[in-house]
Amino acid sequence: MSETTDLLREYGLHPCKSLGQNFLTDERVVDRIVAAAELAPDDTVIEIGPGLGVLTRRLLAAVPAGRLVAVELDRELAARLRDRLNQPQIEVVEADVLKTDPATLAHGLPYKLVANLPYYITSAVLRHFLEANQPPSHLVVMVQQEVAQRMVAVAPDGNLLGLSVQFYGQPQIVFSVPPSAFYPSPKVHSAVVRVAVYPQAERPLQVAAEDFFRLVRAGFGQKRKTLANSVSSGLGLAKPLVIAALAAAELNPNARAEELTLAQWGLLLAALGLSCSDYARSP
Repeated sequence: MSETTDLLREYGLHPCKSLGQNFLTDERVVDRIVAAAELAPDDTVIEIGPGLGVLTRRLLAAVPAGRLVAVELDRELAARLRDRLNQPQIEVVEADVLKTDPATLAHGLPYKLVANLPYYITSAVLRHFLEANQPPSHLVVMVQQEVAQRMVAVAPDGNLLGLSVQFYGQPQIVFSVPPSAFYPSPKVHSAVVRVAVYPQAERPLQVAAEDFFRLVRAGFGQKRKTLANSVSSGLGLAKPLVIAALAAAELNPNARAEELTLAQWGLLLAALGLSCSDYARSP
């Protein structure tokens, strides 16, 4: 805590609420995040939101023969970080990570992602990297604990975020983090999640992501409705056609979206036999 407050005082800075700035102050948590990333000395690492650089310094020490790319939106923090950590293997990029190609950040190299994410952009950042042409091999991210629980949830308690992550990788909650580990302390508990990202050829479902998520979004679009109704309404398909597809996939038409496993969503997509061009033609 003293390091964080000393740096803020030295720089004349205050946490910016609009940017979701809650600075990590517990060094034990920092060490556990680095351990969860399982870094090799020559790894390339992308860190999002390095802030004052408390985690950045540890990451830098863990990849002495590799490269660390720290992406910071706050201009003042980015400048201070360059001054403090002026070493050849770190690159501080002042940018909005959601508008930046991950492959460009990593210079085309395989990489791992480590981040203490501002909670208001968590889902967007996960999508940005998991859906990228060059996704990371692993993600280790600090998120709101409720979000972490949704990321690892499976049927019968599934959800859209969980499926969105599990389509691309295998998530695991590594540990929980109390509000007291941050300055200023957030109002919620946090958790560190590690996602082992599947190589594309090893994904559990070998289907087009756009087709899969169009179906899943339709299924979760009206949660109180049965699958037969929500999929029919969401995709603009005749209900008898959807009921027939559910039967072919051996699924109960009265089931709800949260009750389906990832594999069952794949079976339903196959039974419907639709591609995105079909969706575009739907009324």
